[in-house]
This record gives sequence, structure tokens and C-alpha cells, in this order.
Amino acid sequence: METQSSNYHLHPIKVVEADIDDLNHVNNIVYLRYVQEAAGSHWHTLVPEKLSAQVIWVVRRHEIDYLKPAFLGDELTVKTWVDNFTGVTSDRHCEILRGNEVLARSRTLWVSLDASTKRPKRIGEEIASLFFGNKDEEM
Repeated sequence: METQSSNYHLHPIKVVEADIDDLNHVNNIVYLRYVQEAAGSHWHTLVPEKLSAQVIWVVRRHEIDYLKPAFLGDELTVKTWVDNFTGVTSDRHCEILRGNEVLARSRTLWVSLDASTKRPKRIGEEIASLFFGNKDEEM
């Protein structure tokens, strides 16, 4: 399934003192927290609780490119979107923005697990359509 502009989710972040490291900018591990918070926000915004309670997401891989630092008091936006659901995996992208300035980019490969059994669980059309719409309607 291809990405669509309606798939974008914006998650606001205000940089607080606890986010700052010894170099007086946002610590690299905090960017990872921002990415995970945005993913969770997107998921819970689109997926009804009855469906979301059936799935647990775990990370298989994170890739982050740090482009510019963020500082105490900065108001950031994490723009996130899902590229696809393929079997039990999902590719999610994020851009961490200060205004129009891209501070970091990430790609995360997530694996879906059945919440009861903790075994890999395929993401069906019911959930995928919440992110990408009905493919039949687009044709």
C-alpha cells in the first residue's frame, strides 16, 4: 500500500529541561522517544480502542538521521506517516520539525503482535483501511 497525504499525523512537542544533555541540546535518545510518542499518538488517533487493544507493536529497527540540534523551549512537530503494512510489519517514517526546518528524520520497522498470545499478527484490511482508505474506492 502506498503512502497518502491523509496518512500524515502531526504530534506537537515542547522541549523541556529533562530533554537536554551536557551539550545543551536535545539528547539523541530523546529524539527516539519523540518518534515513539508520535507513532503511538498516530495509532491511537486512528484506530478504535477495540481494535488497538488486540495489537502490540514492537520495534525491529530504528534508523535516525540527526540533521540539526533542538534546544530548551523549542516547539517542535513530529510529522509521521506509515508507508505500508506488509504481513506482520509496518514501515513508519518521521520528520522532527522546528517550523519548516527538518531537525531529524527517522524510519522504524515495527512488528505487530497479538496482544493475547504475544505472537506475530498480520495487520488486516480493517486496520490498514484506517491509514490508507479502501483501495477499491480509490480505483
